[in-house]
Amino acid sequence: MKLSYLTVEELAYAAQENGSRISDIVLEEQALSMEKTKEDVYFVMKESFHVMRESVQNGMDPDLRSASGLSGGSAYRMKQAVEQGKNHFGTLFGSALSMALAVAEYNSSMGRIVAAPTAGSCGVLPAALISVMESKQLPEDSVVMSLFTASAIGMVIAKNASISGAEGGCQAEVGTASAMAACALTELLGGTPQMVSNSCAIALKNILGLVCDPVAGLVEVPCIKRNALGVANAFTACELSLAGIQSAIPTEEVIQAMKRIGQQMPSSLKETAEGGLAATPTGCRLCREIFG
Repeated sequence: MKLSYLTVEELAYAAQENGSRISDIVLEEQALSMEKTKEDVYFVMKESFHVMRESVQNGMDPDLRSASGLSGGSAYRMKQAVEQGKNHFGTLFGSALSMALAVAEYNSSMGRIVAAPTAGSCGVLPAALISVMESKQLPEDSVVMSLFTASAIGMVIAKNASISGAEGGCQAEVGTASAMAACALTELLGGTPQMVSNSCAIALKNILGLVCDPVAGLVEVPCIKRNALGVANAFTACELSLAGIQSAIPTEEVIQAMKRIGQQMPSSLKETAEGGLAATPTGCRLCREIFG
C-alpha cells in the first residue's frame, strides 16, 4: 500500500477498504517506505511517546522558569488546583490543561520535547493523549498507535497548507496540533475513519484565523496558554465527531481555507512580534525589559 498523504479522505478511505484503523495502514506504509519492520517503526514512535511523558512530568516542576522570566510555574499551579478539587470542569479536563502547560513551559525552559508538529505547539498532543490514557486507564500500546494517525494528519496539513506560524499564523501550529490530537483521540476512543476526518475538519474550523503574535518574539506569551486552548479544542472536536456530528465543510476544503487565510494575514501577525499582543503597551514593555 502506498499513501500519498495528500488528503485526509485518502487515509479514511484506505482504512475503510482494509477494515482497519488509519494508524494500522500508516504504520504498514511507513515500514514499507522506510524499508524497516513494523516493529522497528513502532519502537521509534514509542520512544517519542516516552519523551512526551517525560516532558509532562518535568514541566510540572514548581521552580521551573524560562530564561526570560516570562513563563514557568503555571502547570504546577493548575495541577495543584486539580489535586485540591478546586477546578470546576472535572479532573480530566483540568489534568489536560496542566499537562499542556507543562510541556510548553518545559520547552520554553530548553527542556527536551517532541515537536508535534512544532515546538510552539508541543503541549497539545501529549496533554490530550496522556490525560485520557490516565483517566480511562488505556493501554500504552493503543496510545502509541494513535500517534501514527496524528502524524498522518499532520503530514497532510503540512503538504497542503502549513504548520509554521511564520507562514500561516498560530492556526497553522496550535490549529494543526489540535487537529492531530482530535484525530488521535477519536480513533483511540473507537471512532471510525470518517469520524477521524470530521474531527480534523472541526478542530481546524474552530481555530481558523488565530494569529501568531509572540511577545518579545519568544515562544512563551501567549503561546504557552494557547497550548491549553489547543487541547480544549481537541476535546471539543473529538466529542462532536464521536457523537456523529459531521463537518458541513469537507476536511480538504477546510485545510485549503486555512492556507488561504494564512496567505492573507499581514506579516505583523505571523511570528514577527510586530502586531497583536506583541504590540500592546505591556507587550512592548516586556520586550524592553528582556532585551533592553
